[in-house]
Amino acid sequence: MKLKVASWNIAILATALSLTAQIPEATITPRVRQTAPAPEPPPKANIRVDTNVVLVPVNVTDPLNRFVTGLEQTDFRVLEDGVQQKILSFGNEDAPLSIGIVFDTSGSMGEKLSRSRLSVQEFFKTANPEDEAFLVEFANRPELTVPFTHDLGEIQSKLLATRPKGSTALLDGVTLALQTMKKASNPRKALIVITDGGDNHSRYTFSEVRNRVKEADVQIYAIGIFGGGMGSSEEAAGPGLLSALTEPTGGHHFVASLRDLPEIASKIGVELRNQYLIGYTPSNAARDGKFRRITVNVIQPRGLPKIHAHWRTGYYSPTQ
Repeated sequence: MKLKVASWNIAILATALSLTAQIPEATITPRVRQTAPAPEPPPKANIRVDTNVVLVPVNVTDPLNRFVTGLEQTDFRVLEDGVQQKILSFGNEDAPLSIGIVFDTSGSMGEKLSRSRLSVQEFFKTANPEDEAFLVEFANRPELTVPFTHDLGEIQSKLLATRPKGSTALLDGVTLALQTMKKASNPRKALIVITDGGDNHSRYTFSEVRNRVKEADVQIYAIGIFGGGMGSSEEAAGPGLLSALTEPTGGHHFVASLRDLPEIASKIGVELRNQYLIGYTPSNAARDGKFRRITVNVIQPRGLPKIHAHWRTGYYSPTQ
């Protein structure tokens, strides 16, 4: 009896093994993890580093300081360090701007604040809907109170809440604005500085800021509200300081009375909207970080009085 049971168990085991052999072996293919492509690095702010194209905004005026429009690419010659360059792009359309308002809120501004706010309002009346802008206020120290925005009303609202106090850190304010401008979305960039005096509280020196201005691809305009009487030594040095900051960039410095502030601000806006924008790739391809001097010659149109061109005087070549 025991032998029959054992034989029966062996038969069952053999049958089970036979069935198991007929079942195909299961295979598991590991799932390949889909890796997201690495994000591309953001473009650098200075267009010359990425594309090796130098952009030169040029204003052309007649003896009455009226803008001369309608010129063609063939009317311009561009030289870099005395060598003529081939113009690759040319236009005079109202291209979008990235704008920085650098606004003096020091204690001496006092009664000047109202007209200064109005000048910003007048400047924005010439704005392109695609423009972006930010606000840097400076007194004892600079502060970015409104980052880049397309809502220009936000800047005007912020200025309404401004109260005068403290000293004048003008150079620090310009430095912060240049740093902020590195995040600009548009190739055309401009700072508008509104102040009533020189500098008396900055950490940065004039030499340091002047070098930053030369390295930046930004036009600087300044409105100086200087009194007619005897002021401090800093105020006396104000016009010269602002001229030294603005002229190399292709911008201007205006000495204004309170009454003229809005008109001058509007004039700056119109000037920025009436520029020729010339682009070229430098024939000198060396990335040596050296300063390159730009010269723009305009062919005198027949039948017009003597014209005058104003442009950025140069730039530093990239080092990488």
